[in-house]
Amino acid sequence: MCSKSIAFNGNRGTCTFRLSVCLLLLCLLLSVDVIAQKPHKSQMRDSVELSGVTVTGKSKTQKLREGALSVNAIDVRSLISSLTSLNSLVDRTAGVKLREEGGVGSDFDLSINGMSGNSVRYFIDGVPLDTKGSGVTLANLPVNLIDHIEIYKGVVPTWLSSDALGGAVNIVTNRKKTNYLDASYGFGSYHTHKADLNGQWSMANGLTIRPTFGISYSKNDYMMRGVEVWDEEADDYVKVDRRRFHDDYRSVLGQIEAGFTDKWWADEFFVSASFNKVGKEIQTSQIQTKVVGEAERTSKAWNISANYLKRHFLLRDLSTSLSLSHTWDHSQTVDTAYRKYDWNGDFIKSSRNEINGRGRTLRHYKRPLTIARANFNYRFSDAHQLNLSYSLNRTGNNRWDDVDKTFEAANDVLAKHIIGLSYNQSLFGGWLNNTFFLKDYINHLNIEQTDIPTVTGSREVSGSNTSNELGGGVGIKFQPVEAFALKASYEHSVRLPLARELLGNGTTIYANVALEPEKSENINVGLFGTFLLGDHTLSYEANGFLRYVDNYIQPQVSEKEGTLQYVNEPAIHIKGIEGELRYDWLQRLQVVGNVTWQDARDRQEFKKDGKPSVTFNNHVPNRPWFFASAEARYNFRHLLSRSDRLMIGMDYQWVHWFFLSWEGYGALDTKARIPEKNIFGAQMTYSWMNERYSMALTCENLFDRTVYDNYKLQKPGRTLFAKFRVLIK
Repeated sequence: MCSKSIAFNGNRGTCTFRLSVCLLLLCLLLSVDVIAQKPHKSQMRDSVELSGVTVTGKSKTQKLREGALSVNAIDVRSLISSLTSLNSLVDRTAGVKLREEGGVGSDFDLSINGMSGNSVRYFIDGVPLDTKGSGVTLANLPVNLIDHIEIYKGVVPTWLSSDALGGAVNIVTNRKKTNYLDASYGFGSYHTHKADLNGQWSMANGLTIRPTFGISYSKNDYMMRGVEVWDEEADDYVKVDRRRFHDDYRSVLGQIEAGFTDKWWADEFFVSASFNKVGKEIQTSQIQTKVVGEAERTSKAWNISANYLKRHFLLRDLSTSLSLSHTWDHSQTVDTAYRKYDWNGDFIKSSRNEINGRGRTLRHYKRPLTIARANFNYRFSDAHQLNLSYSLNRTGNNRWDDVDKTFEAANDVLAKHIIGLSYNQSLFGGWLNNTFFLKDYINHLNIEQTDIPTVTGSREVSGSNTSNELGGGVGIKFQPVEAFALKASYEHSVRLPLARELLGNGTTIYANVALEPEKSENINVGLFGTFLLGDHTLSYEANGFLRYVDNYIQPQVSEKEGTLQYVNEPAIHIKGIEGELRYDWLQRLQVVGNVTWQDARDRQEFKKDGKPSVTFNNHVPNRPWFFASAEARYNFRHLLSRSDRLMIGMDYQWVHWFFLSWEGYGALDTKARIPEKNIFGAQMTYSWMNERYSMALTCENLFDRTVYDNYKLQKPGRTLFAKFRVLIK
């Protein structure tokens, strides 16, 4: 019955895909005999008191956690008053680790279940975050705009129309229909300032206007501890403490949305325009000992988009979501100083530039981005739904240099089409939920650049070529009672390289146009449940995961130049477990703790020439493998009035040490390691007049520990931040 299945590369993908097809046919037969739905005991999450009657129900985030796929859901709305950015919040999630390369605005790497970097995709309301511009990230997105965050692990739903390999982060904005104005301003250590504003104004005719504005600035002049400088008297390098002196960061984001809601022809139709500008001075490359004193990069991005949403589109039970977006993105890197700096801020004249030791450059990259998406969902009944999705993602790469006349201008094109089909069913009164899906990935490249062919591989792949890959999978959840549920999911996934990986970033990343797509078999198995004990609620979740990755795309650092380049590792296997406990008492006391262990190793035993690989069975470098976090919050109410609230919270993060480079290179006792991390944080928020006004004070790295993160780059010490917020409804 399953012999005519679509064959994937590798026996694991073929066998599991055939099993998925068989399960799909079996569940279709079972669905004919679906029994009447049985009421499910509700879990208390959000409550509203009405004349002594309490109405209870599950929150959005709790419903997402209980789905068939492996997903974390984070409620942002309740924490907005104290949040400075999304980075710290996401970093405390089970199975997720975010590693920054410095202070505010620095590059960062997010890993989900061992898969990291560009294997993880970012969305805002289901649309790629790239549409806002390459400078917009979790770090500078206005937090006032956000309702909650969805983090999909391993298996990504088809409606996101993505080629994510390791997972996806979907940021869901506040779409309530009430009029409001939300404004905040904060300032903190190292000359950091941040201001956000967003709102909504709906008129009687249904016209709705939503403005958004965010601005961030930081000097990032924190103390670097134990850096080496030359001492004339000692005639040697000595370790001293010095402040960073060339690390300013500036970001501006503005957006205006206008459209209609609740019309006969559309439930929602909005057009929007946005602008983003980012400026970043470069203090170091990927190696901390290489100090940069004048190079910097800037980016500007303009975007226009339209989004259409309609339930009962053409047919009563057919819903559709359509979007079209175009972004003009222009980045520039200036590296024209022939100087060599040290941590004293002093320099000597040099015959090379600062970043990669070559000639002067003033490089431009124009990367226009066009994204078109369509999603159709047909509901046969409450128990059966069919979803069809399509996306087009086209990126240009027009590059030139104003100073380096030897640099070859080029205009490359990367385009991909992703088609997804999924079938979802709910059987036996909601006890059994299944999802089955197929994905088709079509990738088109047109490479013009041919410079530095020995490094970039441009000669081998220049010209036009198109490739096609297939993927698919299944997700199953069985929940007979509220206190116990099982879920499992599998996906054969494909990830096409991004422009950043293929074409570099013009500063610290070299192009590698010969990169191959990543392919992975992703398996997740988990159990979860909730116990209601009077006023106490205890939730638990435990997951195990396997990732068998071919052509794993890994950043490789050149210590000589301080730059990096993305390369393919033939075979990487990842396995791990994670667990999380949540406790709530009357929505006053909340305690959350999680722990994650993951083991990512190189499984390519022999090189292409037949010789043994020195990195066989080594841990993947620069990747944390054992970490945990915990946080607790307590809410005091009615301290000075019946409308005020005081929240006090603490959080803790621990990360085991890990190697910076492959274990097989050099002696283990002298190899560079990213040291163990033990840091505490504290928060305090006071609000009054039913949260119309609020003040918050947060402290990160409370005990001022010296902390190293991605590529063993030093992070700031103790950081204080105060925030004031006004919310007018």
